[in-house]
Amino acid sequence: MRLIRQLLSALLGSLILAAALLGAVTPASAHDAAESTSPASGATVAAPPEQVSVTLNKNPLALGSQILVNDAAGTNWSDGAVEIVDNVASQKLKAGAPAGAYTVLWRVVSSDSHPIEGSFTFTATAGAAGSTAAAAVPSMGTAQPGITPAPAQPVSSAEPFPWSIVIFVGTAVGILVVLALMAKSRLKSDSGSGTES
Repeated sequence: MRLIRQLLSALLGSLILAAALLGAVTPASAHDAAESTSPASGATVAAPPEQVSVTLNKNPLALGSQILVNDAAGTNWSDGAVEIVDNVASQKLKAGAPAGAYTVLWRVVSSDSHPIEGSFTFTATAGAAGSTAAAAVPSMGTAQPGITPAPAQPVSSAEPFPWSIVIFVGTAVGILVVLALMAKSRLKSDSGSGTES
């Protein structure tokens, strides 16, 4: 009888350890991710756009958002606060931005309240020369065919079906069954020893 109890205790410990490991792994795969940017990463545009944007797979929270648009000299051309509409975070640029390479550094708070960040680059072949040059630049809603990255990144950022939750629930049910069987056998052995005396 003692051997059976030791085996059941070892099984119960293994199940609890497996459940704890599954619980630790599951949240990491569910974080939000960027789907695309405007301008697209590595794109060449005629002039610096009026604004840059990051499109995420879920709606980010408004607090703590920041988008920096730095030119090759390190000057930040961001103008005002980050604007979030649905799942798109956008940042307006100051007028008069020069031609050259730009690095956009972004940081938002995801829908599950974890900060996520990233960066992308683009190159402007000419500087912004007032409202006429800015009007010809693709805006946030203008598509740039052939430049947007493939949707491989969002697919890998979240599981299509939460199998880990199913496994976790199955493990929890198994633990409850083992505990019920152990309690039943203990009650049986206690009642059996009580009737003998």
